[in-house]
Amino acid sequence: MPRFFVAAPLVAGETLSLPDDVVRHIQVLRLQTGDVLDLFDGKGGEYRAHLLEIGKRTAIVQLNEFVAREAEPPYRITLAQGVAGGDKMDWLIEKSVELGVSSIVPLTAERGVVRLSSERAVRRQLHWQALVHAACEQCGRNRVPEVSPAKDLHAWLNGLPSAGTDELRLLLSPRAELGFGSLPVAAPAAPITIAIGPEAGFSPGEEAAIVDAGFTSLGLGARVLRTETAGIAVLAALAGRWGGW
Repeated sequence: MPRFFVAAPLVAGETLSLPDDVVRHIQVLRLQTGDVLDLFDGKGGEYRAHLLEIGKRTAIVQLNEFVAREAEPPYRITLAQGVAGGDKMDWLIEKSVELGVSSIVPLTAERGVVRLSSERAVRRQLHWQALVHAACEQCGRNRVPEVSPAKDLHAWLNGLPSAGTDELRLLLSPRAELGFGSLPVAAPAAPITIAIGPEAGFSPGEEAAIVDAGFTSLGLGARVLRTETAGIAVLAALAGRWGGW
């Protein structure tokens, strides 16, 4: 069933003119009048719809029943990721959405190879959020994770509230003494935040600041994983441990 994200209120029984990006996708898929599709607005659940009209630049659908279907894991994880270069960040964001991440915070750090000017940072955020929408369409999620604007690590840490007693904050580090087996067996009810450095990792000073903000250093074994691998590995491992599949 074709699935599309629509950033507009959806109401069962009404007709809707679809946005340009969805129209282009419908034309690429060669959908026809009468074809059935699913629409979601990111707030939960989805709407079964069928195409009433298709033009060169327009498509109108009839919204039918609302389906209260969810595909979210039983926990909420924020991935605070040092911005990676090239296509790595795109790939990482796409896969982390498939693995159930709730929100993504791109971080700039001392050793990061990517430098984002204010204008470029805005463009990258819009690009990354579009990747999130596409990943949700593909994997069946009806709640859309938010990608925040890229933030300086220390500014982000200063903006965090004090860690609650039940909140789990993890810093992935090859220098950590604690391993994956030290994590809770059951998923915490409180939010979870995972911080991962860029390609060259966080500096010792940055790691110390992160720990001071209530994070626990966690290692993933004897092998040092690349930044684009580490986040995906831990999200997949936590899904297996906490019932996120």
